[in-house]
Amino acid sequence: MVVPGSVLGLLLPLVLWADRSAGIGFRFASYIDNYMVLQKEPAGAVIWGFGMPGATVTVTLCQGQETIMRKVTSVKAHSNTWMVVLDPMKPGGPFEVMAQQTLGRMNSTLRVHDVLFGDVWLCSGQSNMQMTVSQIFNATRELSNTAAYQSVHILSVSLVQSEQELQDLAALDLQWSEPTSENLGHGNFTYMSAVCWLFGRYLYDTLQYPIGLISSSWGGTPIEAWSSGRSLKACGVPKEGFIPYDSVTGPREHSVLWNAMIHPLSNMTLKGVIWYQGESNVNYNRNLYNCMFPALIDDWRQTFHHGSQGQTKRFFPFGFVQISSEKSTNTSDDRFPQIRWHQTADFGYVPNQKMPNTFMAVAMDLCDRDSPFGSIHPRDKQTVAYRLHLGARAVAYGEKKLTFQGPLPEKIELLAHKGLLNLTYYQQIQVQRQDNKVFELLWECQRVCC
Repeated sequence: MVVPGSVLGLLLPLVLWADRSAGIGFRFASYIDNYMVLQKEPAGAVIWGFGMPGATVTVTLCQGQETIMRKVTSVKAHSNTWMVVLDPMKPGGPFEVMAQQTLGRMNSTLRVHDVLFGDVWLCSGQSNMQMTVSQIFNATRELSNTAAYQSVHILSVSLVQSEQELQDLAALDLQWSEPTSENLGHGNFTYMSAVCWLFGRYLYDTLQYPIGLISSSWGGTPIEAWSSGRSLKACGVPKEGFIPYDSVTGPREHSVLWNAMIHPLSNMTLKGVIWYQGESNVNYNRNLYNCMFPALIDDWRQTFHHGSQGQTKRFFPFGFVQISSEKSTNTSDDRFPQIRWHQTADFGYVPNQKMPNTFMAVAMDLCDRDSPFGSIHPRDKQTVAYRLHLGARAVAYGEKKLTFQGPLPEKIELLAHKGLLNLTYYQQIQVQRQDNKVFELLWECQRVCC
C-alpha cells in the first residue's frame, strides 16, 4: 500500500555517537554549508555550530570585499555550542559567511560561500512527499527544467531514527545544492522530493527571489514517528498498539523521526512547512488523527520559534496535502474519507480554530490507477504542488483576491417533497450537470480511485 521501507536508516548507536561527539572541534551545524539559503527579512537568520567551551566566536557576513555585519558570541560550556542571529537581510546574494573561534592564542576559521537570502521552506511527510522528480509525469521535461531556477536551492536529510532528540543532523543525503537533473531525480523515493521542488519552483515564479527547500521525509511512516512525546501525550496516544504491516512499512516507534530528522533543524529560521502524510494512519490510530495532526503543527511551531530565538514566527504557515484515493474493490471502505476529515481537525476546511494559519491542497481527484508505484502514489505531483503554492501565496504571503480553495457549503436544505437537495455555497459557482448520478459519482470518488 505504501512504499516498502527498503532504505534503512542509520543505526541508532551511530546516531547517538554522532550527537555525543558533535561538540568536538570547531564547526558549523551540519546544514550550514555552501549554497545555503538563509531566511530573509523581516526575520533574522540563525548561524550556529560547535566549538571549544569558553572560546569567543565572531561571525562575519561579507559580499566581495565589503563587510556587511559582524556578530560576536561565546561557546556555551554545557552544550559546546555557539549561536548568533544575523540582522534581517533583503533577498539576494551571493554572500560569504565566516566564523572565527578564538581561545587564548588559538584561532580557527570557517567559511561558507554562495549564500543566498530568501524564503526557507521545510517539506516533510511520507512516501508521497518522498517521491522524486524522476517518478512523476513528464519527468524528463521536469528534470531538464532547471536553468531558470538556479536561485532555488535544495537540501535533503538522510533517513535516520533516534530514541532521543538530537541536537544536530547525523547525516545528509544531499547538502545544499543548486538544482540539476541528477540531484532532482537521484532514484525512486530518495531525493529530491518532487512536491517540495515543484512547490518551490512555483513560488519562485511568483516571488522572483531565492527559495531554500529542505526535504525531510520517509515513506511508510505514521504521524506518531514525526511527533514529539509531548504532543502524543497531549492526545492520549497509547504507547503500545497493533500496527498493520501493510500500512506502516517505515519506522513506527513514537518520535524517532521527530528526534532525528526534525528537531535537529529547529534552530533554523523558517518561512514555513509543507506536509504530505496520512496514508499510514488509515489503519493505525485513525480516530486520534484529528488530535495528533493539530498537535504536531502546534508543537513544531513552538519548537522552531524557541530554537530560532524567536525568529521563526510562532504561528508560521503550515500547508498540507489532503491525501488522495487508492484503487480498491471495496466501495464501502470509508477509512480514507475519515483521515481526510481528521486532517482538518473535523472541520472540513482550513484554516480553522484548531489549525490557524494553515492551508490545504486537495488531491482526492488525482488518483492514478496505473501508477507503477501503486495507485496511492499519484504521479501528478505538479497539480499537488501548484495547489499548495496557491495556498501559500494566500496564507503565507497574504495575496488578496486569489482563489486557492474550493467552494464550501454555507447551507444545506433537503426539499423532500420535491426530491431535491438544495446547496448554498459561500461563493458563486457554476455547475454543469453531466448525468443524474453526479452525486453518487462524487461520493464514490471520495472512497476509491474512480
